[in-house]
Amino acid sequence: MARELMERTTGRGGSVTVNVGESPLAWLRSRGHVDARQFEAGERLRSDYEMASLGPRVTMRWDAAPRAGGRRAAPEPMDPTLAQIAAKRRFDAVIAAVGGGLSDILWRVVCAAEGVSAAEKGLGWPARAGKLVLCLALDRVADHYELR
Repeated sequence: MARELMERTTGRGGSVTVNVGESPLAWLRSRGHVDARQFEAGERLRSDYEMASLGPRVTMRWDAAPRAGGRRAAPEPMDPTLAQIAAKRRFDAVIAAVGGGLSDILWRVVCAAEGVSAAEKGLGWPARAGKLVLCLALDRVADHYELR
């Protein structure tokens, strides 16, 4: 993993150096806030999320433009691959197994790569509540994936 370091200011007037290429889950793992089982569960969920192509598109789509019909018309759009469909089903099953109250922080930190403090603010939670709830959610994900 390439290290892209950036200086960020803290809310207290100080500054810290962060590796922008590191996911929030990897950051929590490297500092001992989540264990190996929770980390593996989060990585599997993120993998299913990315495989299902559920994230926002940030680039131009180069699909052929649809035409009225005839011999020179653009081909019909392709169906999603079976791997994408299976990943979407796995992702939906995990989110359902985790439950509504825990899936919000789980999606924000693991899939959307928000930091825990940003996710807490976005959800209107008190400081330091997100890490505890995230660990509970990751435990449920690990149980769903039957990780030991």
